[in-house]
Amino acid sequence: MSEKKDITSSNADLIDLFTDAVWVESGLSNNTLAAYRSDLTSFAQFLQAKSLHAVEQVDIQRFLAALMAQGMKSSSSARVLSTLRRFYRYAVRERTMPDDPCAQVRSPKQGRPLPKTLSERQVTELLEAPDVQGPLGLRDRAMLETLYATGLRVSELVALTLLEINLDVGVVRIVGKGNKERLVPLGEQAIDWIQHYQNSARDELLKTKHSDALFVTTRGGPMTRQAFWHLIKKYALAAGIRQTLSPHTLRHAFATHLINHGADLRSVQMLLGHADLSTTQIYTHIARERLQALHMRHHPRG
Repeated sequence: MSEKKDITSSNADLIDLFTDAVWVESGLSNNTLAAYRSDLTSFAQFLQAKSLHAVEQVDIQRFLAALMAQGMKSSSSARVLSTLRRFYRYAVRERTMPDDPCAQVRSPKQGRPLPKTLSERQVTELLEAPDVQGPLGLRDRAMLETLYATGLRVSELVALTLLEINLDVGVVRIVGKGNKERLVPLGEQAIDWIQHYQNSARDELLKTKHSDALFVTTRGGPMTRQAFWHLIKKYALAAGIRQTLSPHTLRHAFATHLINHGADLRSVQMLLGHADLSTTQIYTHIARERLQALHMRHHPRG
């Protein structure tokens, strides 16, 4: 019962009535009920002697502002507001309050999380991690080079067929989300490694089997997304990269590094196959953060 300390007994009773009611109505889990109780108890402590049923809109706004000032993330404060909304909808429905003080309170604006990416030096170390003396390592190097050169999704990379790549022209044809087709340049490094892989490793991996897939396994077919994701993690560890990666890390690095080197947003959108330019704009924020970090590190008054 320690949750009830520092709040009035009347507010403690209101919290009990509410949590009991939503449990009966919705059969919520114990964790959800505990979160409701914790949020409402914090609000009651903020109100001090004021009743939860005497709250006005300004009280809620001040409470949310105080949480943000204490360092609470916008996603967490949005969850707290969701609790208060449910509590006051219940109070209005039970006619213990005439109006909902949360009705005009907006949820805290939640910034879109920036995708995890790698520096150019880290990408180089990752690409050089496979042992290219054997067919598997040579295949993996060609896959990593292709992924970074094109910004493909991992699912697009492992699904590539021999007919979808033209090394003479230096492009790869991708049928991405929404069945939309795009042509993506490969770049000299990726072309060289793919040629090396095709000339000396692909047949060795297939042996007597046949496959239309560009990148094959010893089983004679294309690699799965999950298998390639495990390879990325293995090579990141070998390269000394300790930060958390995602299956799209090289895709994010591809876009970020292009923008860092002056590529325009519309071109990057086309290369990535984004339907909406706003999806691509997230990479400008990453580039801006990098510039700010460089300024702080190197400017004499940074």
